[in-house]
Amino acid sequence: MPSTVVLEKKKQQVADLSARIKESCAGIVVDYKGINVDDDTKLRKELREAGIVYTVVKNSILKRAAEDAGLTIEDSVVEGTTAVATSVDDYVAAARILNKYAEAHDNFTIKTGYLDGEIIDDAKIVSLAKLPSREVLLATVCSVFNAPIAAFARGVQAIVDKGGVEACAEAKEEAPAEEKKEESTDVAGTYARYNNMVFADFEKNAVNEAIEKKMNVFIIKVSVDENCILKAARAFLVFKNLEGHCDIIKSEPSAQDIEDEKFELDFSIVVVTEESYESIVGIIKNVSEIKDAAGEAITTPFADEDDKEEKQDTPKQEEKKDESETKPSASVTAKKQAPAANNNKAGKTVSHTVRVDIEKLDVLMNLVSELIIAKNGLVSASVSEDGTTSVNQKFGEQIEYLERVTTNLHESVMKVRMMPIESVFAKYPRMIRDLNKKLGKKMELYMSGEETELDRTVIDEIGDPIMHLLRNSADHGLESAEIRAERGKPEVGSIWLDAYQEGNNVVIEVRDDGNGIDVEKVKQKAVEKGNLTQEQADALTEKEAIDLLFKPSFSTSDKVTDVSGRGVGLDVVKSKIEALGGDVEVKTKYGEGSTFSIRLPLTLAIIQALMVKVGEEKYAIALGSIETIEDVPVSEIKYVHAKEVINLRGNVIPLIRLRELLDVPGEPEESDNIVIVIVRKGDKLAGLVVDNLIGQMEIVIKSLGKYININRMISGATILGDGSVALIIDANTLV
Repeated sequence: MPSTVVLEKKKQQVADLSARIKESCAGIVVDYKGINVDDDTKLRKELREAGIVYTVVKNSILKRAAEDAGLTIEDSVVEGTTAVATSVDDYVAAARILNKYAEAHDNFTIKTGYLDGEIIDDAKIVSLAKLPSREVLLATVCSVFNAPIAAFARGVQAIVDKGGVEACAEAKEEAPAEEKKEESTDVAGTYARYNNMVFADFEKNAVNEAIEKKMNVFIIKVSVDENCILKAARAFLVFKNLEGHCDIIKSEPSAQDIEDEKFELDFSIVVVTEESYESIVGIIKNVSEIKDAAGEAITTPFADEDDKEEKQDTPKQEEKKDESETKPSASVTAKKQAPAANNNKAGKTVSHTVRVDIEKLDVLMNLVSELIIAKNGLVSASVSEDGTTSVNQKFGEQIEYLERVTTNLHESVMKVRMMPIESVFAKYPRMIRDLNKKLGKKMELYMSGEETELDRTVIDEIGDPIMHLLRNSADHGLESAEIRAERGKPEVGSIWLDAYQEGNNVVIEVRDDGNGIDVEKVKQKAVEKGNLTQEQADALTEKEAIDLLFKPSFSTSDKVTDVSGRGVGLDVVKSKIEALGGDVEVKTKYGEGSTFSIRLPLTLAIIQALMVKVGEEKYAIALGSIETIEDVPVSEIKYVHAKEVINLRGNVIPLIRLRELLDVPGEPEESDNIVIVIVRKGDKLAGLVVDNLIGQMEIVIKSLGKYININRMISGATILGDGSVALIIDANTLV
């Protein structure tokens, strides 16, 4: 039997690999049998430069790690020599490099792969390998923005060079059309003197037919800026931008060499088009980091001079007739006879999404936050101490306009950060199917609310807590088939995973129709582990007993398995959810099932809040937690078990005096009525007694840090318009 040290080492290896798989967007598993040291070194270097982590792993560790990450790998995969390549943010690189390597080495084969938590087959891996690189796609997106800006800049500069708008207008009126045509011909220059391009027979035929159909044929030399880093990407954009404007007959170097950056700072293309030379050159120059584009028209066919003279003697009227009749088919014929054109042109599909680093979005959110603070400062400055407006009407209107703009900007930034929770839910059906086989229980997972959106930072962190709750329901919650039959339940157990929005919160529920929580067994386990004495256990309420399940290393399981029993599941759930500013609530009925409810805030940065005053201090309460605000006579306050309560429309609501709870100095003013803010947590209500209401305000949450924020009922602080700081009360901890 392996030693404890060896087992712990293997566990750590499984955990590390599992975390790596979860963090990556794509991965490829390969069999490297027979690869020599030199080839292996070259391969690792290429993968490393592309930002891909490549490691050799044991099959047993790979299988365990994949299962932990929610992936089901076939037994045939975990045989022989195995290595794993993972990429955090590049979907294509690993597949492209390893597929190319496998084609060149017989002993090197691709076993399987995954994409966004889903196993993909060989065909998809090959398709993935053929996609353009991330740099090329990013360059495409950048070009979309750069092209109109560059064109505008050149237009403005041209006007300046010619002496302004009036000078350009005069020149336009004076210049005859024929002179302009001759000028464009001169601009083309004599291209042939510095380029000798060799044409194949099919390329000559394509050129000849295009000339015969009176189409334009241009040979153009494109020069890339010497400081350009991604030459291949810029070349790709040139080909891409020319789509729909011309057919590329030939390129030198070849399209493949250009894609592989096997050229210096220039390349040449031959195009067939109905557009002018200036138009084609302008399209090329619109690409960022293209230094120059120059060339000439090919007007002489690759044929005898006699044929050329005959074509020149044809009457103009007949030429026009032939042109109108044959123009539609000319382009088609040229494409058929020039397969090189298809090789040079990029695909029609362009991605309309961009992967953005979450840190960049965080920076943008922080800037919006500071803008909101500045807006609040202007609002505060516009109001005098007696509450009246101290500025003129026009200035007040501008402040209102700024407020609308900042609110819309905040909402837009939030929408950019929001993602549907479907990306997290997608991996759980497979996990339940695997647990079905592993535990020998029949179970079915029902999901709803996959379209519910959450902040990206929350999405990244919520996967593990939900996984632990589902595994808990499958292992602890659902009974065996025999017990379910005795209780008159269906043979197939049901687990529900629901997500829905509730105010400014998102609620995720994990329910099952299983055994429920045996509170007495929980108390017994707590006594056996020495966590409580028998007297303390007997005095616990049901809720307090259930809360024991969230303690570290606490488990009711009689044996430790690879599914549960280690006492880390619910502990991870609680710590993760609380770190995200949420809470976990448990409802259970023995013999019928349990419901675990996770409540999370939509955003962790900016919220709508009610500002209240307690003594001379200002506090903020999240608007999403507030049910209503009441002005209650003091005479209606009653006492139950020595605690203050009120009867509000049939509901008995306990009162919490914030002045006493927060130890605010001073005595409250005597009054016949008190202001109560009714807050809700799930189906529970509580009334917070405050001195005064200030009003609703959009606030920016600032963390107090782990060393200062030792009081759980304070979730953070915010900076008000006058520069003062107000603490934010977490109503969930008070209910």
